[in-house]
Amino acid sequence: MKFIEDEPDLPAQINIVSMIDVIFTILAFFIISSLFLSRNEGLPVNLPQADRAEIQEATPVAITVTADSTIWVGNTVVDLDALQTEVRRATELADTDLVVLNADASIRHGLAIAIIDRLRSLDHVRLAIATQSETTP
Repeated sequence: MKFIEDEPDLPAQINIVSMIDVIFTILAFFIISSLFLSRNEGLPVNLPQADRAEIQEATPVAITVTADSTIWVGNTVVDLDALQTEVRRATELADTDLVVLNADASIRHGLAIAIIDRLRSLDHVRLAIATQSETTP
């Protein structure tokens, strides 16, 4: 008597298609959620526009002058007399010599010149003035 095999032996297989779908879903979740982790801290100011604005590569110390002429060094409010001391302290803490002035377009011209004059008197400071390119809304 002869036995006939119904099916030939197939090698064992693991279907990984569903595992790949799960891994890509988890990867997409982490990529999208990491985009929300970055914070853009700053005070709202209307920057003046310039055609030749350049992006600075170093992480600067930010000096922000709001429309009501309040001067901020980082997250600290300072007056004009204490500006040099606070900038010196902030540049030492940040280990940088780049200071960016974010001045609202509506502030008095004299205040901007006074701030720039005090910053230029510091030897170890490179000054940059933040602007907004005309293509940026």
